[in-house]
Amino acid sequence: MADYNPFSLSGKTILITGSSSGIGRGIAIVCSRMGAAVIVNGRNTAKLQETFSMMEGGGHIVLPGDLTDKNQVVSLVAKLPKLDGIVHCAGVGQRMPCKDLTDSSLNQVMDVNFKAPVLLQAEILRQKKINKGASIVFIASIASWSPSMGNSMYSASKGAIISYANCLSLELAPRNIRVNCISPAMVWTDLIQNEAVDEEQLKEDEKRYPLKRYGQPEDIANLAVYMLSDASTWMTGSNVKISGGGS
Repeated sequence: MADYNPFSLSGKTILITGSSSGIGRGIAIVCSRMGAAVIVNGRNTAKLQETFSMMEGGGHIVLPGDLTDKNQVVSLVAKLPKLDGIVHCAGVGQRMPCKDLTDSSLNQVMDVNFKAPVLLQAEILRQKKINKGASIVFIASIASWSPSMGNSMYSASKGAIISYANCLSLELAPRNIRVNCISPAMVWTDLIQNEAVDEEQLKEDEKRYPLKRYGQPEDIANLAVYMLSDASTWMTGSNVKISGGGS
């Protein structure tokens, strides 16, 4: 059949958190091109509107909210339609030597990178806002097993989300809901460019990758489309590394 496309997202409604910029924005745009009705979420309404303006097709919704605020999470989930896909992409980074870690700095990273997606997912399940046969994708990182100086909090938060996703995949398997993780290496986003690292240093570092470049948001988006589509209906509990060959 000439029009057969197992990667199509036509007819699917997908929530993407952290879609005001970076990887989340890239996933939202590509999902819209593949036919999905996309719900974009983030804290910055103006940036969400920018993402919205870049998307194709119709039926999309801008739903701002702070996922670290319990009351906002409950309210946000109540506004959701039934979902066929979720991409948990919201995240922050903060480099700090282990000897300088504080309760406050640890909470800042873990609240956004781990607690927020876990508690959002719990509320979605409580309010029965996800369809049977749906797909849940967590954006993790190779940092969970590839250490770098000063990156302990970010690495630990991503390792925690991978472990959580493995358990969630078992719990939701009887409903045919798939749960997978994507672990990118370095991707050109505001997250890495806002860190205290010289851009020329980053460009020099990317030459060390076998494919001679860092990733772009659309590289991760294309893998997310596969996981969200019917092409991956026998895939759950997986964590896929996407790294341009780098370790």
